[in-house]
Amino acid sequence: MKYLTLSIAIVLLFNFSFNSLAQNEKPNLKPSLQKIWETPDLLTTCESVCYSNATKTIFVSCIDGNPTDKDGNGFISELSITGDIITLMWVTGLNAPKGMGIFGNKLYVTDIDRIVEIDIETAMISKEYRVEGANFLNDITISPEGDVYISDMSTAKIHRIKKGILETWFTSEEFINPNGLFYEDKELLVGTRNGIYSIRIEDKRLWHLIKETGGIDGLEADGKGSYIISDWQGKIQLVNIEKDPVLLLNTSDKGINAADIEYIPERKMLLVPTFSDNRVMAYELLY
Repeated sequence: MKYLTLSIAIVLLFNFSFNSLAQNEKPNLKPSLQKIWETPDLLTTCESVCYSNATKTIFVSCIDGNPTDKDGNGFISELSITGDIITLMWVTGLNAPKGMGIFGNKLYVTDIDRIVEIDIETAMISKEYRVEGANFLNDITISPEGDVYISDMSTAKIHRIKKGILETWFTSEEFINPNGLFYEDKELLVGTRNGIYSIRIEDKRLWHLIKETGGIDGLEADGKGSYIISDWQGKIQLVNIEKDPVLLLNTSDKGINAADIEYIPERKMLLVPTFSDNRVMAYELLY
């Protein structure tokens, strides 16, 4: 009987030791980024990226110059999902294209003081909307109904195109340089220099969702309750209402910017336009 008791004790001790060791060897579950690919440095002054689920391609807005110059040098490039440049000069004749959004077969792009509507099938500008008083239109997000929201960085306004009609939809003295936009569950999230705000679409109720983020250029949801933000300088963070921010990437010291990002949840792929570095880099978001 004592031998059986001893055997059981040895087995229990072994299991305890093994489990303790396994727990100690668990991988670090802190979110991180792992680079997948990068393009050649041909995407001059690339500011924004936009993924088309219909065509499985990536559109890149390239300023090719100064962000406020009406020089006609700006263009849109088309990439494959693996980072190959399909068409470098897919659409040309723009000035300083920045934020983009897709609804149906239309690609909407901000261009200093106008929003251009591009027919994706023909790669032609089919319509433009002029915004009086604007000189730095920036990001775009689109609701499931096709309402296009546009951030006006220099005037702290949010414009909207609804059923083909352009209007100034919202403005607030609380906003400091509103830039990144993201539509989520009938709310509009706005990234500013003083954090992320949320505007309820129904009644325009405003509240300060996440504070002290630093400047925000790109703003995307990760699909798990957190948001991915970029600050243009080169820093990318994962932020949450209830958690401390997680630094995912910082290439500022290398002179590599992180402008208006795009996240593809089903691929866990983060796309980062590097602005003056003239490339787009793709990363897998690991948890």
